[in-house]
Amino acid sequence: MGGRGAGVDDPAPPGAWAVVIPGERYEAERLFHHDILELTGLSGRHRPGPGEPVLVVRDEQPPLVVALGRVAAVDEAAERDPDDPQSGPAETGSLAVTYTRQVFDEPVPADRLALDGPVTPVDPALYRELAGRVGPPPGRRTWLVSLDLPIEAASPAEAVRLFWSYVQELGPRELPAFVSPSDDELAMQAFVLGAEANQDPEEDDD
Repeated sequence: MGGRGAGVDDPAPPGAWAVVIPGERYEAERLFHHDILELTGLSGRHRPGPGEPVLVVRDEQPPLVVALGRVAAVDEAAERDPDDPQSGPAETGSLAVTYTRQVFDEPVPADRLALDGPVTPVDPALYRELAGRVGPPPGRRTWLVSLDLPIEAASPAEAVRLFWSYVQELGPRELPAFVSPSDDELAMQAFVLGAEANQDPEEDDD
């Protein structure tokens, strides 16, 4: 389900771009995996073409590069995600970006990047510099991810139904997920809102 590896060593064609990801959309991208970023309501004279490279940026000081991608062709973005609240028919001013590298957990500062609205042309040399800072994707490994919910029910089947109802209702904003390398369960960590969270009440009291 992961995206393609970032070609950070490939020369960028003349049409390189920076696309600003809104705050709410950024939070959704951190909490749920997506292969394609879909943005709507974009206006202005700038319009990237299919296949052109993109820096996905948070508009802060300095701007932060949180992903690399390429503008998706219409047929690539045609499949909609029913779990994505912004998914739907293509609209005027919409843009779809296929992720090639995601660094939401370790964004890269882009001090020399001057943003001019939600979509900004980027000098190819600056694009290559920032893409180089992002770097290639790290090696993949197997992780064990679990949720532990005590549930009162009359039968195992009912307990499972209640489990999925709670997961759907509460989601990653409220439920801690526990993750560890598959070969080192003692290294388990709890995550809430996409970030490591302390679940030891004794430490909270210190």
